[in-house]
Parts: sequence; C-alpha cells; structure tokens
Amino acid sequence: MFPHGASSSVPVPAPAFDGVPLSELLERARLAQQQARLDDGVALADAIWDRAEAEGFINEQAEAGKLRSFFRLRMGDLPGMLDVGERALRLMRPLGASPAMCELLRWMSLAACELGAYEQGLACAHEALKLAGELGDMRLHAVALNGLGACFERMGDPWQAERLMSEAAGLLRSNATPFEQVVTLTNLCTVALGAYHLQRDGAAPAQATRTLERALELAREARPHSLQLGDRYGIALTASNFAEVLLLMGRLDEAEPMLIEARDECERAGFRLLDWRLRCMLAELQLARGQARMAWQQLQVLCAETEHVATTDAPAAATSPALHDVPLFLRVRLHQASYRAAKALALLGPSLFHLEQARTLERRRAVSQLMAQSQYFVSRMEAEFATDPASVAARDAAEFKDPLTGLGNRRCLETRLPPLLRTAEQEARPLTVALIDADGLRNINERHGHEIGDRVLQELAELLRENTRGSDLLLRWSGEEFLVVFPDTIADRGFEVCERIRASVSVHPWHELAPGLDVTLSMGLASAPPYATDLLIARANAAVERAKHLGRNRVALA
Repeated sequence: MFPHGASSSVPVPAPAFDGVPLSELLERARLAQQQARLDDGVALADAIWDRAEAEGFINEQAEAGKLRSFFRLRMGDLPGMLDVGERALRLMRPLGASPAMCELLRWMSLAACELGAYEQGLACAHEALKLAGELGDMRLHAVALNGLGACFERMGDPWQAERLMSEAAGLLRSNATPFEQVVTLTNLCTVALGAYHLQRDGAAPAQATRTLERALELAREARPHSLQLGDRYGIALTASNFAEVLLLMGRLDEAEPMLIEARDECERAGFRLLDWRLRCMLAELQLARGQARMAWQQLQVLCAETEHVATTDAPAAATSPALHDVPLFLRVRLHQASYRAAKALALLGPSLFHLEQARTLERRRAVSQLMAQSQYFVSRMEAEFATDPASVAARDAAEFKDPLTGLGNRRCLETRLPPLLRTAEQEARPLTVALIDADGLRNINERHGHEIGDRVLQELAELLRENTRGSDLLLRWSGEEFLVVFPDTIADRGFEVCERIRASVSVHPWHELAPGLDVTLSMGLASAPPYATDLLIARANAAVERAKHLGRNRVALA
C-alpha cells in the first residue's frame, strides 16, 4: 500500500544521455526519485536499462530495472510496472537474495493485487518473505509480512491481513524506523477501514463503530511519522486515510480541507491512483451533504476518465504510461458511489447500471480471492506433507516454546494473540495483558551466577502457571520479562490476579536457591481496546516503567 519514495508527472525535457557514464546516470535517476521528478526518472531508468543491457553491465541493469518499476508504479502504470518488474527479477534472481529484490517483489505483490491478480500477488509476497528469511533481516521480514497482509486486505480478508501485520509489528516493537512505522500503521488503518465496511454492511454493525474508532487512532498515529519521513506519497496517503475515517464518522468539515490538500498534492505530483481515490471521496462527501447533483456530475467525469483508461488498447498504453488498467477496488467504489448518487436523484436506469456493475466486480473479486486462497493453502499443505509428519510436529512444538521455561515464546504470541484480540473486538469481550519484569535479574546473574538466574526464571514460570487459568496465555517475552494474556478479563480482575502473583513471588523461599537471594516483580497492565498487539503491549510496557519509577515490586495500570 505504500512503496517508498515519491514522484511527479510534470513534463520535463529529456536529458542528453550520450557519453554520460552509467554511474552518473544512475546517480541522476536516484536523485530524480528523491526529488519527485517522475518523468525525468523514468526516462533515465529506461536509458540506463538499454545501455547496461547492450554493454553487459548486469548489476547496473538490475538497479535500473528496479527504478523503472518504481517510477511506473508511481505513474499508475500497474501492468507496465509488473512487466518491467518481472524482467528485472530475471536479472536479480541469479545474483542472489538482496534487500532490493525483496522491495521490488513487495511492490509487485501490491500492484498485482490492486489489479485483482491475487495469485501473482501472493506468489510475489511469499518470495519476498522467503528472501528476507534467507538474508536473516528482521526488518525486511517485518516489511515483507506487511506486504503479504496487504495482499489479503485487497482480497477482502482484513482479519487475516491484521494477523500478519500485527505479527510484523511485534517483530519491530519500539525499534521501527519512521518508514516502518508509516508502513505498519497505514496498512493497519487500511485494514481497519476494510473491516469497518464489512461489519457495517454485515452482521456486526455495533462492532463497526469500535473498528472505525481504531482506524482513527491508527491514522492519527501514522500522520506525524509520514511528515517526519518527508515522503510526498506517504504524506498524501496518510492524509487520505485520516480524511476517510473522518468522512465515515460524519465529521465532514474536518475531512474536507484534508481531502482537498491531499488531492492537490496528488495532482501536482502525479499520483494518479491516489488522486482518483480522493476525487471519489470528495464526491462521497458531497453526497453526505445532500449535494447529490454535484456528486453525480463529478462521478460521471471520473467514471468516464477511468473507463477510458481501462479500455485503452495495449499499443496506446505502451506509449502513454498514464493509460493503464484501473484497480478493481477503485472501480467497485466508483460504481457504488455512482449508484447512491443516481438513486438520490431518482435516475433509475443509471442507478441500476452502476449497481449491477458493482455487484459484477465484487463477484469477480470474490471468485479470484477463493481461487488464490485455495492455491495458497494447497501450496502450504504440499510443503508440510513434503516433510516427515513427526518432524513437523516436533519442529512446531519447538518453534512455539521457550526452551528454558517451557512457556510460549514470541512466535507463539504472534500466532495466538491476534485471534484472541479479534474475538474480543468482534464480540465486545474484555481482554487484559500483563507485562511482568523480574526486578534486578541482571544483578542476580552477576552476584549468584547465570545458573541461579536461569533457576529463578524457571521458578517464576512455575509460579505464573500456579496462579493463572489454563485459558490464559503465558509467554516469556524477553530475558527477564514475561507476558500474560487474560482473555475475558477486565482490568480490575487482571489487577487482582497480578497482585496475587506478585505476593506469591514475594513470599517464595528464594534463599533456598542461594543465600541472600530475593526476587520481586514490577508489573504493568493494559486492557483492550486498542485491539492491536503492538499498541497494547506498548501501553503495558509504559505501565511497567511507571511501576519501576514508583519503587518496583508493584502493579501499575496503563
């Protein structure tokens, strides 16, 4: 949903490339990317590609291929982007795994899913994940997980998307860069918006309000990170998400100036797809104000523009990068808004036409989604059955357990907490998280030795088991920290349980392990909402810090 960088569609004269070294041309292309000069950039990238290919410079050609893909993505030429991206991948794969290849695959997965080519999108996203694993780069892995989640969001499955994105956020915790913050928060906001529409129009209208409030929280949090990053596309995208939430909440006067500002920026920069979305949202705002005639007129202009683009023949599209297939999701939205405007104006024929078009596209997306998910799960099952079942079971058990304490590990949290949060949100049930820090464990290791320190952690784990329910989720969070998830538990009840745990630790005969040994706990509690792993744990962590500041050996509420 958010490839890194910026662009512009302002025409500029083509630079003279003859005799200029490839290294200098590449530097110019990178600068064009940074300075939002899209036309300059695509001309440079194409010229570098052709020269590098003719002269046999593989690395330079591969970098030019990635730049060609980026500029076409920003121009909105999604089929062209996928074409040049695939050609670049054919060069990059023999060179081995690289961060550049991971990023290109993520862009391609997003472009494919925008066009409804879900199988291709999932294939690219999984390849990016595989490469990130080979490189052993946690940040790349987290961003690739976000890319996979974005595929599921576009396929109409916001819950699977949220699970993947929450897992990605858990990998980064508080160490995320502004770019990673914008990617994570913006994607989660988009997922929440998708879930809101499904809940509002489905069987959970009461839940929809809470989901929309969460989307607002995510949009508000993403905004300063995008401004800090300084990426023009990211700023426009976070503004559009923020404005959309306000629009859905009926806060029209707050939404309008943000929509206009973002639309103007998209027009200047040439972010065509985002510009179309914003223009559709402005028409929806007019509908919300009862200005159906004005909304209808603007939607007809927009529909005609996108229909022209979608039906332009291939040769013309090849010569004009602005002409391209229109994302499926956007086409559905345009027809839905047009239907509402025509209905308000009692235009029966046009309203029926747009309703039928929206339904046809939605059915097409549903079928494509089922086919892609079927292939996705078949591939996963084939991979599992290719391994000895006993080995698979042993591996899975090891992957989800901390070897020292026998409690769950972070991977266990990433798998089990998102569904618990999702259930709590959908059914309006309470959930409380406790982050538990063993005070002064480092000093215990230094004074009594690491063997005693390990025994302390093992006995703390046993005390946690004795004082919690079988339905509670117990995990070792870090070296000296534990995490307990209390489903169906309000904050006050969670506080009582934590006080019981703290008291049990205080009276435990630690001196039997080592003379003079004493162990206490500082504990922080946070309750949902928010229904996001990273946000909930961040609040619990802040409460732990407050407990320590107040003197340790106590429980604090977020």
